[in-house]
Amino acid sequence: MTIRNFRYLALAEAISFLILIVFSVIKNTGGTEVGVSVMGPIHGFLFIGYVAMALGLRVAARWSNAVTFWILVGAVLPFGGFVVDWWLGKNTPATASD
Repeated sequence: MTIRNFRYLALAEAISFLILIVFSVIKNTGGTEVGVSVMGPIHGFLFIGYVAMALGLRVAARWSNAVTFWILVGAVLPFGGFVVDWWLGKNTPATASD
């Protein structure tokens, strides 16, 4: 587990969340629900991986309780994964992200 891999996962989770939101809007406006039934499990898998990886990296990355909390909040907010990726890129030394 590395910070770099977690950043990739954060971006994938954020993108899947936004795609799921778009498909749910389409579904609720009379469209098909195929997108939701396909993207729902994909996003769920990425979400669980995000949370597990964040908790797994917590000690090695020396995140405080507050930092860990906000990183986990990033998983449940639209665009949150993008903010987490940006923050980690700005606040993680280059040697720690490998």
